[in-house]
Amino acid sequence: MNPAALRVQRIYLVLLLGNTLAASFIWGINTLFLLDAGLSNFEAFAANAFFTVGMVIFEIPTGVVADTAGRKVSYLLGTVTLSVTTGMYWMLWLWHASFVWWAVVSVLLGLGFTFFSGAVDAWLFDALTWTGYTGSWEAVFGRGLAVTGIAMFAGSVLGGVIAQATDLGVPFLLRAGVLILTFLFASVVMKDLGFTPDRGTGPLKATRNVLTQSIEHGLGKRSVRYVILSAPFASGVGIYAFYALQPYLLDLYGDPSAYSIAGLAAAILSVAQVAGGILAPRIRGLFARRTTMVIGASLTSVAALVVLGLNSLFSLAVVFLAVWGFVVAVAAPVRQGYLNDMIPSKQRATVLSFDSLFGSFGGVFIQPGLGRSADLWGYGTSLVIGGLVELIGIPILFASRRQRDPADTTGARPPRP
Repeated sequence: MNPAALRVQRIYLVLLLGNTLAASFIWGINTLFLLDAGLSNFEAFAANAFFTVGMVIFEIPTGVVADTAGRKVSYLLGTVTLSVTTGMYWMLWLWHASFVWWAVVSVLLGLGFTFFSGAVDAWLFDALTWTGYTGSWEAVFGRGLAVTGIAMFAGSVLGGVIAQATDLGVPFLLRAGVLILTFLFASVVMKDLGFTPDRGTGPLKATRNVLTQSIEHGLGKRSVRYVILSAPFASGVGIYAFYALQPYLLDLYGDPSAYSIAGLAAAILSVAQVAGGILAPRIRGLFARRTTMVIGASLTSVAALVVLGLNSLFSLAVVFLAVWGFVVAVAAPVRQGYLNDMIPSKQRATVLSFDSLFGSFGGVFIQPGLGRSADLWGYGTSLVIGGLVELIGIPILFASRRQRDPADTTGARPPRP
């Protein structure tokens, strides 16, 4: 990398570090936090589903914000929104509020995350292209995944330990504080390089123009469309499994008050994510096509979830939890590189938001459904069902593979505006 590209990458990694550290303070204890507030399993995962409803509602509008007002503006709005709504979540826990309030604030939390989704990756892709970077996108996204894994490990372990030493609300206050620090950092160093926001037209016309072109380059392009349509199954199951593994590990461990063990689930996944992010470019080199690697990782993910659900030993669950986290992490930067290589710069943030939207859409229905199955038959059975649901998305990935897009092979470069 040249010096300008290195600076862009460093800023990107610091942004990921701050975002993930803030978020991960509560990842290890979020389900326990909701249950402690008086919600049932169904209500807890329904609250998470309302979070994804918020992402579905706001993904496209906030993607348009990033493509018209700028990536930096979108990012700053995200940090402010998340900081405020995290504080509101803490207050609901204090008050043991009714479910309807959890639903409302969860939707607003989803709004905060949609300002990030699409905008940060689009900022990186455009800025690195502007600096003349010609290297591997999997390597950059892999480094990002490794950094988020480190932050996730630190945050989830600290969150669990702090919750056990104090109470379940303190990690939420820490999260809000770190988000304020990331806002200050981004406001100083983040610049929209290689991208000029379209501020010359009115907001409605700009939204219509960007949305029309984004549909054309997103859902209108078969190779992109099938990747996006496969997202609900993997993402919906992945979100559920991440949070269900907290109480599931506690059940297997035999101590429902061991919050640090609940944080262990997120910590194990973070270590697996670091390993996956570092090794993804090398493993990618073993395959002629990106889709081969993504499909193989998806099949392994399904198998790991089924084994996790059928297992009754805590130690074995830890092993397969690591396997599941590793294959998901290895596939993520390859999938990111594949999508980004197929999308023009001007519509990149919005099309990536389409992808995130469809992933969130799966969570709207899959999370409460699997949560209800956990109420009826236990967490193990719900994980097995989740694996079978994820299996539905694999034939759709094969449909993208059959299009033989140049981005599916090594050496493809990003399309120009």
